[in-house]
Amino acid sequence: MEVMKAAERREAAGGDVLHLEVGQPATPAPAGVRQAAIEAIGNDRLAYTAATGIAPLRERIAEHYAASYGVAVSPDRIVVTVGASGACVLSFLAAFGPGARVAVTEPGYPCYRNMLAAFDIEVVGVPVGPDTGYRLTPEHLEAAGNLDGVVVASPSNPTGTTLDPGELDALADWCRRHEVRLVADEIYHGITYGRPITTALASDSSAITIGSFSKYFSMTGWRLGWLVVPDDLLGPVERLAQNLFISPPTLSQLAACAAFDCTDELDEHVRRYEANRKVLVEGLPKAGFANLAPADGAFYVYADVSEYTDDSQRLCAEWLAGIGIAATPGIDFDPVRGHHHVRFSFAGATEDMTMAVDRLTTWVASH
Repeated sequence: MEVMKAAERREAAGGDVLHLEVGQPATPAPAGVRQAAIEAIGNDRLAYTAATGIAPLRERIAEHYAASYGVAVSPDRIVVTVGASGACVLSFLAAFGPGARVAVTEPGYPCYRNMLAAFDIEVVGVPVGPDTGYRLTPEHLEAAGNLDGVVVASPSNPTGTTLDPGELDALADWCRRHEVRLVADEIYHGITYGRPITTALASDSSAITIGSFSKYFSMTGWRLGWLVVPDDLLGPVERLAQNLFISPPTLSQLAACAAFDCTDELDEHVRRYEANRKVLVEGLPKAGFANLAPADGAFYVYADVSEYTDDSQRLCAEWLAGIGIAATPGIDFDPVRGHHHVRFSFAGATEDMTMAVDRLTTWVASH
């Protein structure tokens, strides 16, 4: 967020910026979603809904699991939320009490750590790195000590790492044997590049899974996500949702019912992401950044910049001021080792990725 604000100040002063810091699609919601929203504004009262969301949307999400993964999920287990962030809040509060020990990967999405800490839950940072392709393994969890929960993301932010079905099976089996609650963040599903991927529900029907309309569905500002909740947490999650949020945004829910019919348009965005990924994955090593995380999914490249700095925050500030590239310091994702890493988002235009590689190549040559 600080990088975004600094980039906005530079643009306001007349400077150019290549936005590789923003973790959101550069495209609007698909046409079918926007049309459904227009119709809803004209025809619906847009009153509160049930705290768990409207039945038609929950049914469409259940159909999505059957069609995409061959997994049967009852709509009764689906809770529509105020973004995936709302889903994290509800799942963390329902599943874990104060003092519980919950593992998160380092690097990993910083809001897991911040939310858990705000709820007086002990955050157990688990370092993952190139030796496992930045993938969490049962061996990592064994080394973490006694745990009450594990949060795993596939594809992950910032590394783009995905877990294949066998890897998910191994984690789910470890969690079952140790009576550890598995929370699976799947908000980047739909944005992958060849490696097999499935939902954690295929490995463990009692896992808490988090989905979102923000990334693949290109609906960030509509603030809509969902949870698939095991039966024992349905009551607590519903009561928490009623008290914290009343209900998810009604207009967004009505519009999102059309999102699953827009896959042709949305898959075209993924093809652009794949082209952008190719530019960075091939161009960054030639520019001088050889050590990259896998980038199997999502729209990020996590790069080792230790050859050039031991302060990624300072380096990103230098790049923004000197060559107009906005990137995110790794310290945001890994408080221990992130000062040696930078995250590049490739959700924008392909020409921006090409220009960014050219500018970084020139910068490296001068250093």
